[in-house]
Amino acid sequence: MKRDSRLSGVIHILLHMADAGEPRTSDQLAKAMRTNPVVVRRLLGGLRDAGLVHSEKGHGGGWTVARNLAAISLADIYRAIGRPALIAMGNRDDAPDCLVEQAVNAALEAGFREAEALLLARFERVTLAALADDFHARLAALPTACKDPVHG
Repeated sequence: MKRDSRLSGVIHILLHMADAGEPRTSDQLAKAMRTNPVVVRRLLGGLRDAGLVHSEKGHGGGWTVARNLAAISLADIYRAIGRPALIAMGNRDDAPDCLVEQAVNAALEAGFREAEALLLARFERVTLAALADDFHARLAALPTACKDPVHG
């Protein structure tokens, strides 16, 4: 089963944008992410609608982070990309009248809800500023010859 990596990818893009300190084009961001600029534009469109990023057309334009990194949580980003499923597993629903299936599904559903609530609570506590600080600490710990902020 293919995993949905949109959240990870868009957080990665946002950190590159923030670190650049100037507008970044979809082409520049796509190069850093080793993907297609269309993928970048699609991901950032929802973030623009949520007020997390800003885009400017024309010469000198590009994408910028619209808010302070400390004011953007992973939960904000998760919501902006459309709240994709957090847990890939689900309940069997082939025989909804079966009492065994009902019992199994009730037990699993409670666990799925608890796991999602725990994960979303964690997303609320982690900000882009914390991730940027982590990146800069990792970068500072590297020998000077190895410091390529785009690819590590």
